[in-house]
Amino acid sequence: MQRLSARSLSSLATIGVLILTGCGTESGDPEGEAASVSAGRTLRAQKVMQLTQVHAETGMTLLEGPVFGDDGGLIVVDVTAPEGKPKVMRVDVAKKTSRAVHTDGEGAYTSAQFSPYDGRLYLSDFAHGEVVSLAPDGGDPRTFFSGEVDGARMNPDDIAFDQQGNLYVSDSRGLSEGKARGRVVRIDREGGGATVLAEELAAPNGISFDADYRGLWFSELTENRISYLRLDEKGEVTSRHTAIRVDGGLAQTDSIAVDADGNLYQGLHGRAAMAVYDRHGERLATVELPARAEGLESATNVAITPGGTKAYMTVSGPAGGYLYAFDALAEGTRQSNGG
Repeated sequence: MQRLSARSLSSLATIGVLILTGCGTESGDPEGEAASVSAGRTLRAQKVMQLTQVHAETGMTLLEGPVFGDDGGLIVVDVTAPEGKPKVMRVDVAKKTSRAVHTDGEGAYTSAQFSPYDGRLYLSDFAHGEVVSLAPDGGDPRTFFSGEVDGARMNPDDIAFDQQGNLYVSDSRGLSEGKARGRVVRIDREGGGATVLAEELAAPNGISFDADYRGLWFSELTENRISYLRLDEKGEVTSRHTAIRVDGGLAQTDSIAVDADGNLYQGLHGRAAMAVYDRHGERLATVELPARAEGLESATNVAITPGGTKAYMTVSGPAGGYLYAFDALAEGTRQSNGG
């Protein structure tokens, strides 16, 4: 095993909290979970390929942040990849091949999105409270935002862009303490100003604009609920309410993607499945893995092919990190890349 610096060990401790209580790979009672999240029809996912194995250095692997680039490649991040292993990968889903795009010594990247403003790839670094950006090919790393927001450093989990390129972040602050200190934060597209749009949230995780960019859906992991934040043309909040209560049993709400019809795809931490709702909160379907799939315990996120309905889901557990595919209920758009 590679020797780790004190700072690296500190980062891994932070990641461990994230995995065990947030995005991760804990298992529960499969029968109990299935009974509690079986509403609607079943969409059966099929294995595309394995991307990662459990890393000896970190004791886990966790795939997140699937997002399609303009070249048709699917970008995926591995939250717990150690230094020297790919932290950002590009997948050719047709050829079932992948290649490393970026690695570094310390980042714990939990999401990825391409900006409509400058075309760069943006990554949230949960462990260090930063948002960084890369050129589309993975080069030219830059720090987009770092530091405190209203006197407190963020734990940025997922991200979403509005049409002008301003960034919206689910800040899971308070997760390790089990306290509702989370926030939704807006950062202007130049990275200069940050505004808290909602606070006192229970470990916010998934975040995505609705189909018309009128508001934000965001999930709160430790409350198993999805809320809706309505915004005006300036990106300021006009209302907020609890929209959906997810009956997940031992599973918890992870990332969110939205298709062209406004349907929500809610990832589940602690169960390798996704819950699908319409914009009115009706449970439409559950995305399930084949019964023979073993050692996979969380379906964190999904990206739907732009203009198509093939959806690619990131699934992780002791068996490694995998991509699974299923047929979505409507076509993919920018919001269909899970934050």
